[in-house]
Amino acid sequence: MQKLSIILWVLILSACDRNIPLETPEAQTLTRDANGYYCLMTVVNHKGPKGQIILSDKKVLWFTSVRDTIAFTLSPEEPKNIAAIYVNDMSHASWDSPGEDNWIDAKKAWYVLGSNKVGGMDAPEAVPFSSKKSALEFTQNAGGEVLRFGMIPNSYINGDFEN
Repeated sequence: MQKLSIILWVLILSACDRNIPLETPEAQTLTRDANGYYCLMTVVNHKGPKGQIILSDKKVLWFTSVRDTIAFTLSPEEPKNIAAIYVNDMSHASWDSPGEDNWIDAKKAWYVLGSNKVGGMDAPEAVPFSSKKSALEFTQNAGGEVLRFGMIPNSYINGDFEN
């Protein structure tokens, strides 16, 4: 019996030591109160897709562009306690009004880089879609290359994909 108790305690303590994933927080609705993390400007005043990052302490960081959202995740200077990353799904959204509640998991999205579209800060934009088909359809009119989140090069934050 004592041996069984020791084994149970070892299992419990080893479980405490692991990074057991917490429940992923849900995307927040974009409102006029949201200010861009880098520019401090009102997010809804900018055209094109937006992003939000929710940290493990539940703090929501807003971004006027998807490019800035991705740059945050790639920058070694930024916090790494990211609980969730969301971007607008542009599959059924307009450039002028990308939506307040059409968020998709940034790591599952398909992105078009190098298109003729510019984002919220008049910089080249990574345009997110929930399906590869929608992303490829977008490239037929706007150009660009379709990539997954994990394939976006670190050099992208330095402007290597120009319009």
